[in-house]
Amino acid sequence: YGGMGLDFSYNIAVAEELGNIRCGGIPMAIGVQAGMATPALTRFGSHELKKQFLVPTIAGDFVACLGISEAGAGSDVANIKTTAVRKGDEYVINGGKMWITSGSQADWMCLLANTSEGPPHQNKSLICLPMNLPGIHIAKKIDKLGMRSSDTAQIFFEDVRVPCKNLIGEEGNGFTYQMLQFQEERLWGVASALTPMETIIQETIAYTRQRKVFGQPVLHNQTVHFRLAELATEVELLRSLLHRAVALYVEGNDVTKFASMAKLKAGRLIREVTDSCLQFWGGMGFTSEVLVSRIYRDFRLMSIGGGSDETMLSIICKYMDILPRK
Repeated sequence: YGGMGLDFSYNIAVAEELGNIRCGGIPMAIGVQAGMATPALTRFGSHELKKQFLVPTIAGDFVACLGISEAGAGSDVANIKTTAVRKGDEYVINGGKMWITSGSQADWMCLLANTSEGPPHQNKSLICLPMNLPGIHIAKKIDKLGMRSSDTAQIFFEDVRVPCKNLIGEEGNGFTYQMLQFQEERLWGVASALTPMETIIQETIAYTRQRKVFGQPVLHNQTVHFRLAELATEVELLRSLLHRAVALYVEGNDVTKFASMAKLKAGRLIREVTDSCLQFWGGMGFTSEVLVSRIYRDFRLMSIGGGSDETMLSIICKYMDILPRK
C-alpha cells in the first residue's frame, strides 16, 4: 500500500531521529499519522478501505487523526459516549471528541465509537470517518501550554452518516484493536523523547561551561556536573528498556508491561531533565529564546497524553498481579 514493509524497530529509529526537530509538535503529528491513526487500519481493514484511506495517508496526501478521547473519557477509553448506530447500510454518529491532534486539518479520522449496548469492552468499533461529511463540527482549536505548533481540536458529531463498509475489522472489536495499538503508540512516544533529552543535557553543558558566576563557570560546581551525569545515565537506562521492549515486540511478544514502564519513566524523566537543566540556565531558562524552555513545555504532555502516569502504574500493577486484570 505504498509503505516499505519494514518491522516496527524502524519506526522507533525514525522516532528517535525526529527528536532532532527542535520542538515536540511536529514529531507528534508525524507519530499520529504513522503510528496511531493507521495501525488498526493496516492490520484489520479491508482492501477497499486501505486503498481509500491508507494509501493516500502513507503518500502524505491525506492527514489522519485519531478520535478516541472525549471530554469525560481521556485515559478511561472504556467510558467513551460517542455512538454509531447502524441504520440500513450506514452508521449514524452522534457525540464528540476532545484533544484530537491534527483534528483541525485532518482529511479522515480513525474513530472509536459505541456500536451496541453491550459490555464496555465489547461494544466499541473503529470506523474510518471522512472529515468533510455533513454534521461534523470542529468547535475550536485548543490553546495549549506546549506543543503549540500542533493543532489540537474539539470536534462534535451530529447525525453524521458514514457507510458501514467503513468499519475497520469486526464490529465490537474496536476496544481490543485500540489496546493493541497503544503498545506501539507508547513506545513511539518514549523514542521521541530520547533525543530531546540528550540535546538539552548537551546544550546545558555548553551553556554552563561559558556562563560564569562568582568567578568560575557554573559547570565547575560539583552539584551541576554530577547532576548532569546522573541525568545522562537515566536517559541511557530508558533507552535500554525501550530497545528491549521493541526487540521483544518485533518477535511477537506482548510488551504491554514494558511499554507501560517505559512510557511512565519517559514522562517523569523528561520532566526531571528539563526542570533540572532549566534551573542551571538561570533567568535565561525562563525565556522563550532557548530550547530548554520549549521542551519543558512541549514534553509535559508525555505524562498525560497516550495514557497518563497513573494509567501506566495501574497497568504495571495488573501485570505484576498486584491488581486483577480486566
